[in-house]
Amino acid sequence: MTIETTQHPAGEQHLVHRTGWLRAAVLGANDGIISVSSLIVGVAAAPGATAANILLAGVAALVGGALSMAAGEYVSVSSQADTEIADLAREAAELARSPLAETRELAAIYETRGVDAALAQQVAEQMMAHDALGAHRRDELGLADDGGSRPLQAALFSAVAFAAGAVLPVIAALVPRAYVLSAVPMVALVLLALLGALGARAGGAPVGRGMARVVLLGAIAMGVTALIGTLTGAVI
Repeated sequence: MTIETTQHPAGEQHLVHRTGWLRAAVLGANDGIISVSSLIVGVAAAPGATAANILLAGVAALVGGALSMAAGEYVSVSSQADTEIADLAREAAELARSPLAETRELAAIYETRGVDAALAQQVAEQMMAHDALGAHRRDELGLADDGGSRPLQAALFSAVAFAAGAVLPVIAALVPRAYVLSAVPMVALVLLALLGALGARAGGAPVGRGMARVVLLGAIAMGVTALIGTLTGAVI
């Protein structure tokens, strides 16, 4: 598999720019696989559960989980976007009111990073002349030049990632009732292994470690819910 990387003039390639979308994709798909598979296994482990009960639980978990991920991501990213907008508005007002003080502030930031005082002042003046708000956005507020947070995009991405991870365990639940407790965990663990490998590979991390941790956590989650389903079903 070929990995796209950022190519720098010196020939260095870095993967750190992927961490944002990679984390969201892995989190959404991983949550979809584990939560939906665990729910299916928990219901299937209950004595008396029918194939219809199991399938209904899986479909409901897929739809509800995807919508929950979308809503949670939308609220979270919206709050982040509101904070960014407020900070940028405050910074724009400061630039309009005290440009010299803001230039000194920018120069001081560069000095703390190891730039000589005279050169830091010169760089700050040039950055202020080129794009004052952009310079403070990056170097004072630490915000990326990517257009800011996008709540709707983040919500859609999280919902799709969750559903993509959950759909195969739900399909696996269509097997005859007697095989659900073996088919669903097997499909889920294979998917988790692939997800762990792809995530590690895309991020430049060790593949074996990425696979092992996600498979182990998934197995524990399904084992616990199976136990709960067995005990709860027996009581009911």
